[in-house]
Amino acid sequence: MRVVAALILLISSPAANALEILSVDVDRVAGTYTMHSEVRFGVLLAPLYEIMTDWDLSTQYSSVVVESRNLEPDEQGRPGFYSKNRGCLAFFCVSFERTGYVELEPYKVIRAYADPSRSDFHVSNETWRFRPEGEDTVLTYELELRPKFWVPPVIGPWIIKHKLKNDGLEALGRIEAVAKARAAQGE
Repeated sequence: MRVVAALILLISSPAANALEILSVDVDRVAGTYTMHSEVRFGVLLAPLYEIMTDWDLSTQYSSVVVESRNLEPDEQGRPGFYSKNRGCLAFFCVSFERTGYVELEPYKVIRAYADPSRSDFHVSNETWRFRPEGEDTVLTYELELRPKFWVPPVIGPWIIKHKLKNDGLEALGRIEAVAKARAAQGE
């Protein structure tokens, strides 16, 4: 859900940032939600990539993430992550957790896979692809999500699609701000 939060932040970014939403598509088929987005950040690739690979920072840019941290690598050496999210719309609130591992192609691709036995999702897979464009970075995000928790049949799919698409905008602006601050500090 860290990625979902990141996308939500991208979509709702403040005008002061150079953030540009190139595309956002959210769909639902047979209880599985997918999201595909492409965003141009007004920041170089390195600080953006480093922020997105550090789960400890998620609470700094996402209002949905209430707890998040890096975990020790698994037996195959893959970095681990834990994330607890909470989201509400009107009277309907839900908290959910994900624990899993990350595969990295440094400064190119991040793939996060939740372990269904340790998460509130049957499937929760995310991919971030980074592409430098001069002083900017284009981030392509893909999400596949199938929750284990009950989703109200009439309003639930709309709520999830709405949250994925609209709540991510604010987080994206914060991500860009954190990346710019890191770049200015030489991190």
